[in-house]
Amino acid sequence: MKRFYVYLAILFFLCSSHTFAQSGGMLTGTVQDDQEQPLGFANVAVLEAATAKVVTGAIADMDGNFQIMTPAKGKYLLKLTALGYVELQTPAFDVTAANFSKDFGKLQLKQDVKTLKEVQVQAMRPTVITEPDKMVVSVEGTALASGATAYEVLTKSPGVWVDQDGNIQLNGKSGVQMMINGKRSYLSGKELQTLLQGMSAENIKDLELITNPSAKFDAEGASGVININLKKAVDTGMNGSVYAGYQYNNVNTYTSGADMSYKSGKWNSFGSLDLARRKRYRDMEMKRIFLNPDGSTSKFDQTGREENERFEPSLRIGTDYDFNEKHSIGAMANVITNSTDFFFHTESYLRDPNVADDLFIDAMNKGEGTYSNGTFNLHYLGKLDTIGTTLSSDLDYVHISSHDKAGFDNQYFTLPATTPDSVQMLSNNNPTKYDIYSAKVDFTKPLSKKTKLELGAKASHVVSDNELLFYEEADTRKTLDPKRSNHFIYKENIYAAYANLNTSLGEKWTLQAGLRAEQTDSRGNSLTKNEKTDRNYLNLFPSVFLQQKVSDNYQIGYKYSRRINRPNYQALNPFIFYLDPYTSAQGNPQLRPQYTNSFEVTQTLKQTYNLILGYSITEDFIAEVPEQNPEDNTTVFQQQNVRNMKSARATLVAPIKVSNNWDVSNNIIVMYQEFTHPRNGEMVVNDQVTAIAQTTNNIMLPHGIRMEVGGSYQSPAVYGLYNVGEQWWVDAGLKRSFLDDKLTLSMNVTDIFRSRILKVDTELNGNVNAIEQYHGARGVRFNIRYRFNKGSEFESKKRNVNLDELNRTGGN
Repeated sequence: MKRFYVYLAILFFLCSSHTFAQSGGMLTGTVQDDQEQPLGFANVAVLEAATAKVVTGAIADMDGNFQIMTPAKGKYLLKLTALGYVELQTPAFDVTAANFSKDFGKLQLKQDVKTLKEVQVQAMRPTVITEPDKMVVSVEGTALASGATAYEVLTKSPGVWVDQDGNIQLNGKSGVQMMINGKRSYLSGKELQTLLQGMSAENIKDLELITNPSAKFDAEGASGVININLKKAVDTGMNGSVYAGYQYNNVNTYTSGADMSYKSGKWNSFGSLDLARRKRYRDMEMKRIFLNPDGSTSKFDQTGREENERFEPSLRIGTDYDFNEKHSIGAMANVITNSTDFFFHTESYLRDPNVADDLFIDAMNKGEGTYSNGTFNLHYLGKLDTIGTTLSSDLDYVHISSHDKAGFDNQYFTLPATTPDSVQMLSNNNPTKYDIYSAKVDFTKPLSKKTKLELGAKASHVVSDNELLFYEEADTRKTLDPKRSNHFIYKENIYAAYANLNTSLGEKWTLQAGLRAEQTDSRGNSLTKNEKTDRNYLNLFPSVFLQQKVSDNYQIGYKYSRRINRPNYQALNPFIFYLDPYTSAQGNPQLRPQYTNSFEVTQTLKQTYNLILGYSITEDFIAEVPEQNPEDNTTVFQQQNVRNMKSARATLVAPIKVSNNWDVSNNIIVMYQEFTHPRNGEMVVNDQVTAIAQTTNNIMLPHGIRMEVGGSYQSPAVYGLYNVGEQWWVDAGLKRSFLDDKLTLSMNVTDIFRSRILKVDTELNGNVNAIEQYHGARGVRFNIRYRFNKGSEFESKKRNVNLDELNRTGGN
């Protein structure tokens, strides 16, 4: 902790000092829509009152706030614009001195509603908006989000797809840092899936896809950051909503929930409760070929069906208190739990060169488990002056626990026998818990009209406690198997500090440059085997963003960043996880972090169309490697470091406005990926050119019906040592509001053609491992929501609160 205290001391010294001259005033304010909802990313321009010439300006942040350095003495006005809203100009005002400051308060833009032949046609917000540093995917109010989970919405976003193990990738690269309201989730793999599948998309405002984060962000996340902004409704009085939904996809799912907010005086509180009983299924086929030393081959063919049922309640509550206009504190708690029952039934044929040794294995895996995730946050925000100096701090605690129990019933038949020759009974008990502590502070100070400095420090402490007890059963008695049992404890401390500078280089160029330092101290301890693995390393992570304004209609951005992906806690666990008699997964305590250098060039035309060219190289890429043993026909899956991964990609964002009531969001990604891995003295290269195309049509039909039709296609791809087959799917949804928009009904049909089938295969040294699986994506979903409010002068608005912590506790 000494390092962290040093960082804090330096930071607070800088915060308290007055070495930075305040050389100018500031124009500030907040942009809102006609529902008093903060309107993020609106354009705010400062115009000369006499000539309407643009002098300076800015883009409002996610919460609608803007800060603009005061121009020279003169008479000016503000011009505010946003897509789908009527332009607004403020009354003229006089700048009388260099230190002149003015707070415009809340500036409201009205939606662009045009009346044609007595029919109102309302302009719609685009589904995907590209900002200079990120891509924003609108979720709130969309038909396809009604009744869906956060996981389902996320996997349909531009450039986002899921690998064979359920890990989320961005633009074909693994290692996404997942954030919720600006807070790291610290989850990945199975644990991240559990969290997102238990989160209703009804509570999501939008998704931010950040492929080249600045030094202000944690360096974790080689492919970038995905931030999920949750809705938070508040202002005078009380408002809320209740909803319920049903989905059928060969199994039945029921969802329900409620949210409420209340503001009185300086207090601003909110809460939401979700209750769901979700069922999922998976159909799979697996084929393996084992190359024997004599050149002959053995074959393993397996079919399987998995079903699980989860009861998933979740609660999110929070409150903020404003001491005055400059200082506020708040607290938030988010608790998600679930209980699961599942079974996985497989039928396997093991065909040996000697036909007399052919086997049929009927295996049934049944189990149950519990999971809980509690996230607690305290935060402070202070505006230290009128020119934009701010100080914020966060304290976070996360507790995650799970307890899984499973039983394995294996029956072996020597073909062509119809009765089992032998029966094997196995079971395991796997309790796991994580405790995560985090503290951070961020300081922002304008140094001049065109320069801003950001400083920050952070410390986190993680303890992972994972135990696996494996038993063999006979005559109703359990015997512990010490070879497949283990108790593993992992502890990790990360101390970080960063500095980030934003400045203008003349009228055409702006620069953002930053440097982040992170010290990692970790220890993995297998109590059962008395084996310890210590890691201590200091890394520097620079980032540079250079923006060129060629003209008002054409801008170019140049970006570079270095990032890290540390191994998931469970991937470092040396356990052997039993899957079936011939399949297991094993952790790797020797797994090293992977490092990625990323370069991007972004071209923006008419503030609408974007072409993004990128290249990245990742050293010590972490990939799953199947180790097939011809002697006993078993396969062990393990995360290993391959030599490197190279990726070159082009992303085109091209929205089309067909008419006032028909918008189309289009995204096309073409990428080349190359994975290199030394294997048995030879260099294995796996490469592929891949295309991903996504389109979403938003159509306003007569009688206020909103229709959405979306589709996606992914051509063959590679991931690590695997080849991934092509996928495509089409979804559609209808949405209609009644009772002055208080009651909303929606219907969705997903994966209409049952085409979202995952096909993966790899061949190493003549051994083949191929799997085809379908996760029950095709279904129909109905949802109903009713909104209410109470208060004689009730007003409502939506705003986001930036938090910050949770990503690596998951395993596969």
